[in-house]
Amino acid sequence: MEELALKNLQIDNPTEGVLKVTVHRPEQLNALDDETVAEIHRTFKAISRDSSIRVVIVTGAGHKAFVAGADIQQLAGQDHDQALKRALAGQAAFDSIECCGKVVIAQVNGFALGGGCELALACHLRYASSRAKLGLPEVTLGIIPGYGGTQRLQRIVGRGRALQMILTGDFVSADAAFEMGLINGVVQPDQLEAKVMEVAATLCKRGPVALKLAIDAVLRGGDESQQQGMTIEAELFARISETEDMREGMSAFLEKRPPEFRGQ
Repeated sequence: MEELALKNLQIDNPTEGVLKVTVHRPEQLNALDDETVAEIHRTFKAISRDSSIRVVIVTGAGHKAFVAGADIQQLAGQDHDQALKRALAGQAAFDSIECCGKVVIAQVNGFALGGGCELALACHLRYASSRAKLGLPEVTLGIIPGYGGTQRLQRIVGRGRALQMILTGDFVSADAAFEMGLINGVVQPDQLEAKVMEVAATLCKRGPVALKLAIDAVLRGGDESQQQGMTIEAELFARISETEDMREGMSAFLEKRPPEFRGQ
């Protein structure tokens, strides 16, 4: 991936198509200040341009927190215009995750609260340590989620459960989050990294163009009527029929061999 000047993100060298992005502010429990949000945006824009990357893992430094929220010191002094600018910047950064064209997995190793929960929601898959806690506690501070939490959470768990979490500000355990569909799996803390890498390795064997268009179909169709969503699906299904990956996947199946996808 192209070189980026980063202070608060740690980027590991890609391994067999898998890139790991770590929010690295352990003394602040990886809280998201404006600079970190901007770095996330730049990083995922760069990731979207790199065809060698197929899966991205997002996590937080240390064992206590994934991301424990936004930087309260910055939020405390904001006025209307500053708040609007901050919310739009956070939403744009997290949109760049959701729409980067790669599968993004949140490795939730600890507290994922406020902006941290919103960061996890912007990822396509979420796996958590059994010690993790997730929540949107903004109302306890007299504010509301501003980085997409009110919109993504209800689309993932349904309006009733989303409102319960948003209005109470209560945290939920990893097990409770799994039961409501907020996360895709829960494992013991010492098994989390291995589990996420196992999922990533499986995804790397799938057609990268197919993964991208499948995500597009879900995201674009999810905001439309079912009929409109099916029209989007049909258009993407037709588009992928023109790719080399489709021909390779079909040939490999008929020849009873593993496919060798090239992302074309």
